[in-house]
Amino acid sequence: MKLSELAAALGCHVEGDPSLEISGVMGMEKADAGHLTFLANPKYAPKLRNTRASAVLASQPVPGIATVLSANPYHDFARALELFYTPPRPAPGIHPSAAIAASARIGENASIGPFVAIAENVVIGRNAVLHPHVVVYEGAVIGDDVTIHSHASVREFCQVGNRVVVQNGVVVGGDGFGFAKTSEGTHYKIVQSGVTVIEDDVEIQSLTSVDRATVGETRVKRGAKIDSLVQIGHACVVGEDNIICAQTGLAGSSILEKNVLLAGQVGISGHLTIHEGAIVYAQSGIGGDVAPNTRVSGSPAFDASDWLRAITAFTKLPEILRTVRDLKKRVDQLTSKP
Repeated sequence: MKLSELAAALGCHVEGDPSLEISGVMGMEKADAGHLTFLANPKYAPKLRNTRASAVLASQPVPGIATVLSANPYHDFARALELFYTPPRPAPGIHPSAAIAASARIGENASIGPFVAIAENVVIGRNAVLHPHVVVYEGAVIGDDVTIHSHASVREFCQVGNRVVVQNGVVVGGDGFGFAKTSEGTHYKIVQSGVTVIEDDVEIQSLTSVDRATVGETRVKRGAKIDSLVQIGHACVVGEDNIICAQTGLAGSSILEKNVLLAGQVGISGHLTIHEGAIVYAQSGIGGDVAPNTRVSGSPAFDASDWLRAITAFTKLPEILRTVRDLKKRVDQLTSKP
């Protein structure tokens, strides 16, 4: 593909030789002749001096290399990848080894892979792809253009919207962690009678659990993206366009409003609200509500700017302690003189 054709497909403009042949997209360090690379963050600009790429996606012309000018280089990088690579899609149809209940309804052009199990009264939408060993429990409803990868499970009566991607090993609607302590000190299981609802355009990555509610529902709202190894507890609400990074855990009844970002290994104690636009940095512990459009860090978490100052001071505590002891000794000497 010529660089001019690629730029036209992205709605961008070329600064440099538009006749260059582009065979793929690659990061700066691994790029070679014929590759398009990208510069989304100016701090990585020095690396372009050593790249062997033929062209770069950037917001401004880059000296010495053909540039595809883009208002959003990272987004256009993602779009450019699609011009060169399309993930394989199984052909429509039902594999002979799939076990499908007679009452299940399978939508037009759906692809049901080997050893998929679909229980009674399940609805599968149009163009859905269920890869091998997916299990869908009784009464679940799965929308159009959904892709569910191998060994994922959608539990009874749960709902999955349109254009959802469920990666390998995900459990949608597993039992919430609910037990009542008896007078004898044992733990009595509370029936998890609620459901999990996944709205449209959500992606849930590998080995994540989104628990069903004890009563009512757990809901992941439109456009949320959930990374691998995340735990969403019972009756939580994950807001629109949230980003939740790996190994984060939400205790029951946590509410995340729109456009919340949780970095890796964040822990949330439950029964609280993280308001719209908040950012929680990695390994933070959240024990109370987080105000809108704020940044917090630490455990227990507080304002991220204050946390940066505090953590800088923390490493100097031994030195500060020695100084305080020396000052105390001098004061004691002065006050002990007759």
